[in-house]
Amino acid sequence: MIRTLLALDGALVRGALSLVLAAEDDITVVAELDHGDALAPAVRAGRPDVAVVDLELVAGTDAAAHCPLLVLADRRRAGHLHRLLRPGRTVGILGRDVPPQRVVDGIRRLARRASLVDAEVVLAALTRDSPLTSRETEILGLTAAGAPVTEVAGTLGLAPGTVRNHLGRITRKAGARTRVEAVRVAREAGWI
Repeated sequence: MIRTLLALDGALVRGALSLVLAAEDDITVVAELDHGDALAPAVRAGRPDVAVVDLELVAGTDAAAHCPLLVLADRRRAGHLHRLLRPGRTVGILGRDVPPQRVVDGIRRLARRASLVDAEVVLAALTRDSPLTSRETEILGLTAAGAPVTEVAGTLGLAPGTVRNHLGRITRKAGARTRVEAVRVAREAGWI
């Protein structure tokens, strides 16, 4: 039996994958987490054979040192995959949008200590150029430094409404929900 831990953002996705895995004869889900802080302790305590995790949740943790990870990555945010790749670690990488059977197959491969890499995700991580214009990069850089919209506008000689419009486009390009998240995504991708 392959003991599997799920650390995925979103109860719907996590629950659906848990149901898919429960239907497999050789896989059992031993824990489900919705945030990264509990990942490393849960891996040490539950000793899963494989942990299926969101890239966003595992970045910055030491969980990969304790068990193989099947990382589900959003291609738009694959910029920090390199943090997981270390000698001696078994890591599998799949896109977040793969069919459930690919995740099941990935769990089995990692349980055998075989690597698994979604070439499209890795290529996205390696070739990810900034989608931001030079003006958007300036605006986001000032915003990241803590400048409010009116200060950014004054510094760049723009109207505050124009700055807000740029920030909206930047947020969409980053695949983010908020300006703060857009700053984080841009920093992780090396855009600012």
